[in-house]
Amino acid sequence: MKAMILAAGRGERMRPLTDHIPKPLLEVGGKSLIAWHIERLRGAGIRELVINHAWLGAKIEAALGDGRGLGVEIEYSPEPHALETAGGIAQALALLGQAPFLVVNGDVHCAYDFSRAAGIAAGIEERRLYAWLVLVANPPHHSLGDFGLQSGLVNASAAPLHTFSGIGVYHPTLFAAIAPGSKAKLAPLLRTAMAQGRVGGEFFDGRWTDVGTPQRLADLDDQLRQAARTGLQSFP
Repeated sequence: MKAMILAAGRGERMRPLTDHIPKPLLEVGGKSLIAWHIERLRGAGIRELVINHAWLGAKIEAALGDGRGLGVEIEYSPEPHALETAGGIAQALALLGQAPFLVVNGDVHCAYDFSRAAGIAAGIEERRLYAWLVLVANPPHHSLGDFGLQSGLVNASAAPLHTFSGIGVYHPTLFAAIAPGSKAKLAPLLRTAMAQGRVGGEFFDGRWTDVGTPQRLADLDDQLRQAARTGLQSFP
């Protein structure tokens, strides 16, 4: 199974930290955000990775190379300018193949078990779904949430609304109508698929952080370093 790490964003809310460092290379707990993902994906048996990039993308390639030093294989999908989430995925479809694939935002840190993705992908094929979304509890900065869950399907209005974690498994068909190089947001595609009953999902109650501001980055760094000092192995 292949996985894509989304790493093309400018990281405006993280400035000035991201003026010279791409957001996925910012460090917490002594490792870059993207390195945490790569380690967890490798540990889950997912070693074929695709990474898109736009802002300072050359620095991402220089830091990670072809992935062999990290125990994975990395292919890159460069974008002349950020194409938004759906546009970036559509641009990378030729690298991702025809089977369902895992996608994770490069600016989250989580303890989600990526080894579940293969089983989810099989379920997508069997149930003819277009997507499977991982939802989490609403953080303070996003208290209204995004989507609800009803009988195993994600619904745009079913209460209570949870926050989309930035982790999902997608069938390439979801992006078939987007021309490579086009800018496109993910939410409209998902809402259309939800209306057709073709988006499954789950609620994840483990550790998850949207590392969207310098303060959240610093707080997570403190938590990870404290966990390392105390030998708390269960912290992601």
